[in-house]
Amino acid sequence: MSTVLYIKANAKPKGESRTFQISDAFIAAYKEKHPEDNIITLDLYKENIGFLNLDDLNSLFGQKNDESKNHPILKYAYQFLEADKYLIAEPLWNLSIPAILKAYIDYICVNGITFQYTENGPVGLCKNKKAINIVTRGGYYSEGPGASMEMGDRYLKKVFAFLGIRDFTTVSADGLDVIGNNVNAILQKAIKEATDKLNTF
Repeated sequence: MSTVLYIKANAKPKGESRTFQISDAFIAAYKEKHPEDNIITLDLYKENIGFLNLDDLNSLFGQKNDESKNHPILKYAYQFLEADKYLIAEPLWNLSIPAILKAYIDYICVNGITFQYTENGPVGLCKNKKAINIVTRGGYYSEGPGASMEMGDRYLKKVFAFLGIRDFTTVSADGLDVIGNNVNAILQKAIKEATDKLNTF
């Protein structure tokens, strides 16, 4: 049995989020294919993920013990480490990821939990795991001139690799805000692309 951590980073609720139309469809299909697996849904807005303060930093860089897994900040890093697969769902905001997702990244990148420093540099501790990133974009940022400006998916891919996760796949729905585009057709295409990846996820 595998554990899937479904990380949702969109302020819009389920019925309004185009991102969640894709990611929720993927999760529904995944449940049908893997009914025995455990899916943990982590809605960052419902978790009230905030920015790290001085006390939080002291905990992140301090000693870890048996109580660390119950710490209000450190618990997210342990949860991330214990998952086998990850599904991230977020819109492109201002060429990058929503701030709440960056704040969550700061929660989970913890030396001694999800990575460690060695004499040869940092080493990720989340090896042999898989991730799919589902991202929606108003314009075109997968290819063409916009690709060089896209810093959200590229950042997540680098962070996940830093943590040891190199099996990282992206499913994007681009051009959703371009006048004249068939939004439903774009979303359905992305849903199919995502669910087609079930056999390897």
